[in-house]
Amino acid sequence: MPFKKFSFKSVNLATMLESIKLDSFRTEKRAGRKNTQSMKFTLKLDDIDAEVIQKKIKNMNLRICPPDGKVRISAPLHVSQEKIHKFAFSKLEWIRKQRKRMHNQVRPLPVQFLENESHYFSGQAYPLKIITNNNSTFVELSDQQIILNLPPDAGTEKRRAVLNEWYRRELMRQIPPLINKWENILNVSVASFHIRSMKTRWGSCTPKTARVRFNLELAKRSPECLEYIVVHELVHLLEASHNSRFKALMDQFYPDWRLCRKELHSLVIPS
Repeated sequence: MPFKKFSFKSVNLATMLESIKLDSFRTEKRAGRKNTQSMKFTLKLDDIDAEVIQKKIKNMNLRICPPDGKVRISAPLHVSQEKIHKFAFSKLEWIRKQRKRMHNQVRPLPVQFLENESHYFSGQAYPLKIITNNNSTFVELSDQQIILNLPPDAGTEKRRAVLNEWYRRELMRQIPPLINKWENILNVSVASFHIRSMKTRWGSCTPKTARVRFNLELAKRSPECLEYIVVHELVHLLEASHNSRFKALMDQFYPDWRLCRKELHSLVIPS
């Protein structure tokens, strides 16, 4: 009988240990699965450090981020570090040129939204006229001035918000006719569009959902540049990448696109 009692306990102990091991394995497996959602590391490109993030995407992308020219690479999880290294080094000359151009750009002075300070709209500079003797808040373009109507206690951030809201309304007025025009020309359909403050892009498009986004800063740029970005994003509904077919479509439908791109690239998107 004592032998059977000891055997019974041993079986329970063994089962319990096996259960603990199994639970531990499952926990480690879940943790491992979570950790493979993304991976980050720094890649040395001669004297340039590139920040690499591997995540669930299909293609490798390289971006030079203003204002300091930081290099960021995104790559699919399955791509080896050796392949990422070769990809980055193949772009090294282009990276240096873009960083040099970025560093040579004239940085605009921080805006304070003061009387007679210059602000752009549709590619032209206008002096700011501040009116603070009423409680209503609005902006109007009149007598070659941007008139900012504010309560007396409105500070810098309030002034910025009011002017940006005006820019947003103006883009919401200007963009729909351009989308309608180019939907008909390109035979595409936009599901929706949005205005956003973006640091590194003038626009973006998600071809699968036909959703398009435009940078708020486009309100300050010329009408030609605004139309170029509209065409650019809508062409992505025909060709998702920036390959030779995309460029051929741009050449066909908007021949001056390179001039507009050059103009936009010469400007700094405020952070």
